[in-house]
Amino acid sequence: MSLTLEQVQRIAHLARIETGAAEAQSALGHLNGILALIEEMQAVDTQGVAPMAHAQDLAQRLREDRVTETDRRAAFQSIAPETEAGLYLVPRVIE
Repeated sequence: MSLTLEQVQRIAHLARIETGAAEAQSALGHLNGILALIEEMQAVDTQGVAPMAHAQDLAQRLREDRVTETDRRAAFQSIAPETEAGLYLVPRVIE
């Protein structure tokens, strides 16, 4: 798949990007290069390749899942203008 100059100008118009003729021509080359690379990558046979989380075989260091801070909600809400049932009340801005 490749784009035409008219399609690039239409995309720029829809995205509200002002482009000149030279800039649109340059973008056309870049976008067509990206689309060609995508087509090339999609042509690669990936049957039997297991999905990977990272390009290298690394193990993620995990920490113990435990509470490290005390509950300070009451202290934070004591300085709030209005609270109710543990929630902050804010003025209505949209009717």
